[in-house]
Amino acid sequence: MKLAVVGGGSTYTPELVDGFARLRDALPLEELVLVDPATDRLELVGGLARRIFAKQGHPGRISWTDDLDAGVDGADAVLLQLRVGGQAARNQDETWPLECGCVGQETTGAGGLAKALRTVPVVLDIAERVRRRNPDAWIVDFTNPVGIVTRALLTAGHRAVGLCNVAIGFQRKFAKLLGVAPEQVSLDHVGLNHLTWERAVRLGGTDGEDVLPKLLAEHGDAIADDLRMPRALLDRLGVVPSYYLRYFYQHDAVVRELKAKPSRAAEVAEIERRLLEMYADPALDEKPELLGKRGGAFYSEAAVDLTSSLLRDTGEVRIVNTFNQGTLPFLPDDAVIEVPATVDARGASPLPVRPLEPLYAGLIAHVTAYEDLALEAALKGGRERVFDALLAHPLIGQIEYAEQLTDTLLAHNREHLAWA
Repeated sequence: MKLAVVGGGSTYTPELVDGFARLRDALPLEELVLVDPATDRLELVGGLARRIFAKQGHPGRISWTDDLDAGVDGADAVLLQLRVGGQAARNQDETWPLECGCVGQETTGAGGLAKALRTVPVVLDIAERVRRRNPDAWIVDFTNPVGIVTRALLTAGHRAVGLCNVAIGFQRKFAKLLGVAPEQVSLDHVGLNHLTWERAVRLGGTDGEDVLPKLLAEHGDAIADDLRMPRALLDRLGVVPSYYLRYFYQHDAVVRELKAKPSRAAEVAEIERRLLEMYADPALDEKPELLGKRGGAFYSEAAVDLTSSLLRDTGEVRIVNTFNQGTLPFLPDDAVIEVPATVDARGASPLPVRPLEPLYAGLIAHVTAYEDLALEAALKGGRERVFDALLAHPLIGQIEYAEQLTDTLLAHNREHLAWA
């Protein structure tokens, strides 16, 4: 079994490699290829990856290259974890929207649109090259904004599934609070990527007892503190929102917070600098503790689980991003949603979802409409399409803001947008 990681020079990669090493029975890799144009980073990350495999006794071979075609040739699956423009572009996404009093974030609002515009054409080019080399290869997308990128891939006919670590993060946290093994916990997780709610937490499978009321009653303060949301909101709704819902439910408070501190991109850039210094140490043969502050908790476990289900045809239930296919009847079939799905060699098939309350369905429909327009802008370009997407976004929605943000977005991203 061969796996390629595009964006393999990321400081995330040792987390992924550690998961491959620890979970080798679930995903018996023979070859892992790290692909990245940043050869200096690739050498450091690749060297540490080999040492991690060696320390844990994994027999698989690890190599790296800046040649995409060679790297993906013969791969059974290709994982995408790239960031077009790097942390510098992310820093812009997180700062210039604040000038309008709008949230600055890399996956939602104006910053999220900017990232989508930069990313979708690059990912589609990579996917076409993968298809030419190996039309049967699966593409697992961890590249944000996952929902829009996955929809672009699926609409173009690629064998693709989108992956996010939010659901597995909740599963692990809830399991710890309940004192049970993570595999005993199933989530009624529903929505769009970075716009989801946990409506039930079941023990012993999808038909098991719902212990979410017990979790909220006994651990509501801790859960609310972790989300940085009011406990009263969780009690009122009886659900656990993704922490990304803060950008919608507490938008103005978040803007004030963001204006008062350095950007997350600046923090991550410093963490990455220190990580790369660590990776250069030939004595380091495990992922450093600092990597936990980089983000992406449990990414490796989620990636191994999903890839194993695809390549070993297990038919297990995974929480993924895939076509709606009538699951949420108020959305088009080709919208991409994030829900539990049966995953096997044919791909992901969403499980039935009980009817969504208007409070959630309304916001999902609104953001899906924005994502329609965002993908159109990413595929076809044009200032008017960018403006339409921004005007449609529930965090913007005003002509004055949409006009100003359109001009600023284009000014900061011309080098990445061929049509601009």
